[in-house]
Parts: sequence; C-alpha cells; structure tokens
Amino acid sequence: MMENYIRLALRGAGRLFAEEKLLAWLGVAGFVLAAGIAAYIGMFGPVVPPEGNVASAFSFNAAIGVFMLSIAILLPLSGFKAKARTAIRRVFVPIVVYAYAVETIQHFRGVNPRFSQSGSIIDTIAGTAFGLASFILIIVTTVVAVAFFRRKLLAARPLLILGIRYSFVSVTLSFAAGLWMIALNGRFTGAGGNIIVLHGLGFHALQVLPLLGWLLERSRAEARRAQLLLHTGSAAWIASVAAVAIQTAAGRTIFEWSALPVVAAAGLLLCLASIAAAAGTELLKPRFAPAVPSFTDLER
Repeated sequence: MMENYIRLALRGAGRLFAEEKLLAWLGVAGFVLAAGIAAYIGMFGPVVPPEGNVASAFSFNAAIGVFMLSIAILLPLSGFKAKARTAIRRVFVPIVVYAYAVETIQHFRGVNPRFSQSGSIIDTIAGTAFGLASFILIIVTTVVAVAFFRRKLLAARPLLILGIRYSFVSVTLSFAAGLWMIALNGRFTGAGGNIIVLHGLGFHALQVLPLLGWLLERSRAEARRAQLLLHTGSAAWIASVAAVAIQTAAGRTIFEWSALPVVAAAGLLLCLASIAAAAGTELLKPRFAPAVPSFTDLER
C-alpha cells in the first residue's frame, strides 16, 4: 500500500516539474545540502569559529531549495516562450549554484559568507559577489513576476494567476528585506528586530498563495465566493507580512505579545483558514457535482 502511494507521489511530482526539470533538481540539491548539514550539526554542533554557523547554511540551502522548486512550477505558467525561459534558466542556475557553494563552504571554513569581519580579501570579494548575485536574482525574479500581470494570463486561469500575483507582491517585500540586510551589513536591527523573519515569511507566499488559488480553481465553489476567499486569504497574508515589517523596522522582536505581532498571527491564521475552506470545498464536493460557472463564463 505504501509503495503505491510513493509511486503515485513520484508520478505526480514528475508531471509537476516536467517542463523545468533542471530548476527542480537544483531545488532538490538545496535539500540534499541541508540534510547533510543537519547530520553534521547533530554530531558536532552548528558553530565553526571564528564566524561560521552552519545552521545558517542549513536554513539558507533549504530555503533556496524551496524557492527553486516554486519557480520550477510557476515558470511554465508565465506565458514565456521557450527561448525566454531558457534565458531565465541560464541566469538562475549559475547564481543558485554559486549561492549554495559560498553559503556552505564559507560557514564550514568559519567565515561569514556575507558580512565577514575576520576573513581575507578573497573572502571579501566572495561576499561582494554574493551580494551582486542577490541583486541579479531579484531582477530575474522580478521579470518572472511581471509576466504574471499580463491580462491574457488572468483570462485563462483567473484564480491561480491571482494567487500568483499576490504571492509576488509578498516576495517584493521579502526582496526589500534582503536589500535592507545588505545595507545594514547584518540581519538585526534595534533591540530585538530580526529582518530574516520578514525575509523568510515574504518568500513563503510563493508556496502558500498559489496553492490557495489552485485549490479554489479545482473546487466547485460559486465563482464570487471563490474570489472572496482568494482575496481574503491573500490580503491577510500580505497584512501579516506588513505587520512583521513595521514591527521589525521599530527594532522590536515579532515574538512578543503586542499589537503588531497579534495582527501578523491573525493574518496568517486567516490565510490558513481560507486554504482550509478551499480544500474543504474541493474534498467535500459531490463526486458528480453539477458544474458551477467559472470566472471565464461570467465574463462572457
């Protein structure tokens, strides 16, 4: 029984990443690196003097892995022609490979890969190149994001594309957080603000909000109710990210009992509730339910 489930899961994954296999394997590489680092941490701990912390390499590689898997799914939906997608792929691959290498190798050498205070001139150059690679990654991701704001894509799959659009709004806030860290030469601000929380939360919209749109697209929910659920869940996520941004800019930790962290938590819960409602509509619908008019039908 378990073998059948695994076989079905692998078959589904194969279809999901069929058009961007290279980017998908690049994402898997991040998880492989993270798994190896986790094993090292279990045996030796995370700290490598004088500046290294391989726990940061673990989280970075896993996060980039998730990001690349998300891009591998979304890029075929962008409407780009084969040549444009090839060009985008040729930028992503070397940048991500370099990022994996610098983040992992430098931490294991005991050097902060971005903001080293004890490394050599070579380490400084590597860190500067890392920053440049981050800028290029922002530019290319922005090019992909802009493609989803073309009108013809929305007409074809309105719910999914709206979810993707919202997700890239959140990613823009995440990019701003990344540039903020580069400007500060670190991730901490004020007495307790940690910009990396904002950075990570903004990026995870790439998994959450397209999922919401996809579930609603598959559901038999009435079109206007589906649209309301999508806007509610997505706006709640963006509000949560904004609350985290304001709290962090004030130099305060997001992990405290005050107004903005409560707003952030409430936004995430509302988004999750929207996903649960969308999933419930899909799972609980009658097997042979009558078709409900889609957005495309309503536009006609």
